[in-house]
Amino acid sequence: MSMEKIQPGATAANMDEPKLRDAFRLLDDAVTRGDTPGGVALIGRHGRIAGLYATGAAHTAAVVTDHAGEAVIPARTDTIYDCASLTKVVATLPLVLQLVERGLLRLSDPVAEYIPAFAAGGKEAVTVRQLLTHTSGLISHINMYSHGWTPEEIKQHVFSRPLDYEPGTKAVYSDLGFITLGEIVSVLTGEPLDAAAAKYVFAPLGMNNTRFLPLEAEGQRPRIAATEYNEALGRHKLGEVHDENALALGGVSGHAGLFSTAEDLAKYAAMWLAGGRIGDTGRLLSEASVAAATRSCTDQLPAARGLGWVLKGDSFDASGDLMSPSCYGHTGFTGTSIWMDPALDCFAVLLTNRVHFGREKSVARLRGCFHNVVAAACL
Repeated sequence: MSMEKIQPGATAANMDEPKLRDAFRLLDDAVTRGDTPGGVALIGRHGRIAGLYATGAAHTAAVVTDHAGEAVIPARTDTIYDCASLTKVVATLPLVLQLVERGLLRLSDPVAEYIPAFAAGGKEAVTVRQLLTHTSGLISHINMYSHGWTPEEIKQHVFSRPLDYEPGTKAVYSDLGFITLGEIVSVLTGEPLDAAAAKYVFAPLGMNNTRFLPLEAEGQRPRIAATEYNEALGRHKLGEVHDENALALGGVSGHAGLFSTAEDLAKYAAMWLAGGRIGDTGRLLSEASVAAATRSCTDQLPAARGLGWVLKGDSFDASGDLMSPSCYGHTGFTGTSIWMDPALDCFAVLLTNRVHFGREKSVARLRGCFHNVVAAACL
């Protein structure tokens, strides 16, 4: 097992270093069990990185030209991972909130006000807020990638679909809702989603290793963790988005497609815990936006959803047992997660490529145990 470990600031972040080692050991154990070939874990508090750790493999086969002859490509602390559904909260959500802050959008606005075709199928009253909280009535997921449709045809299919249930009556996690939100961002910014995210989110935060379509960036291929074996390619996916619908949409979508590193995601998490601030002088989001996104919008339902974020007690909650009731975060299908606890002022990023060994592999228990140790490490 190849590993790289950095613990730059446990003392400065007021965290217990032995417990940080316990947290990282959980990732080692997951690699040993074969739950994932490798991964990167980052723990931070008070805006500082307390510990950063990489272990195992980013790829188990020597298919990267730059590493010809190696049996395994090791995971490193700067390995780039397919974030999957972290795209929803790291790219799409902040862009929507910025549009609200600029007065270009209201959460209570009907989606059809910005995408007229969305009114089809009884959806004329569905709101932007309902898309963000997964209470819109849209189905969770459908196969739109195997029909040979163009990206525009896929979007039109999403917009024309009928409701799957009465909006507001339950929470059903929906990729289709965030595909639609991504299109709203493009309509109102006048830019493709990836360009808008790069300009308004990633550049201000200094997230220099975060982007859609990573293969378009020179020299990044050897740093990317491979996801699932693909029969059509005759190899594991490496830099091509794992989510099939996102791939069919050209690799850029509001629900999936983003690639990033642990340190970049730490910058994003720290911004949220700082109430939207960047350092001492900058700001990405207002405190009002942060507050609105991280409080429950689904109290009337058996769900705990903010705007985009998963809250404590939701069926998708991966925070474990010890994080506070005010914590929030999100997971990605490929094996990624980001979690923040404002009461403890701590954040945790866990990046794995668990689908590398097949979709039946799980890091669900790892996430909960990892977050328990993170919470316990706060002094």
